[in-house]
Parts: sequence; C-alpha cells; structure tokens
Amino acid sequence: MIAILEALALGFLILTVVYVLVSVYARSVQREKLEKEWDAGGIPGERQAFVDAGMARYAHSLRRKLIVLVYVLPALAVAMVIYLINRN
Repeated sequence: MIAILEALALGFLILTVVYVLVSVYARSVQREKLEKEWDAGGIPGERQAFVDAGMARYAHSLRRKLIVLVYVLPALAVAMVIYLINRN
C-alpha cells in the first residue's frame, strides 16, 4: 500500500512540473503573439497596456483552462489500463 501511495505522489509531482512548464510556455507564446500584433501596427494606445489587456483575457480563456488536462489524461489512461488488466 505504501508503494502505491509513493507512486501516486511521484506521479503527481511529475505532472505538476509538466503543468507548470506547459503553463509558462503557453503564457509566453500568448504574450509574444500580442506583442507581434501590436508591432504590426494599427493599434492605438501603449504597447504594455495592450499586452496586459490581452493577457487578462487569456487568463480567463478556455485555452488556459485546457492545460489542466495534463493531470486528467494520464490519470484516465492509468485507470483504463488498470481496468483492462483486471477485467477478466
């Protein structure tokens, strides 16, 4: 039983690291996209204000929330494998 709990804790730790890395990367890509959009021209106002507003919209977007699937999909895969092995 202790081994299972250790494996679950290790898996959670690894998935947390992956989640943080994916989240930081996605924010970086979004920020770069907004900066390039402002640099292309035709947008009134200051660059930083435009980027901040875009990042605020991104914080509430579906794309950002889908990153949580980093936790859900591996858990579902492991549960499916356990079910299929023990089915018979």
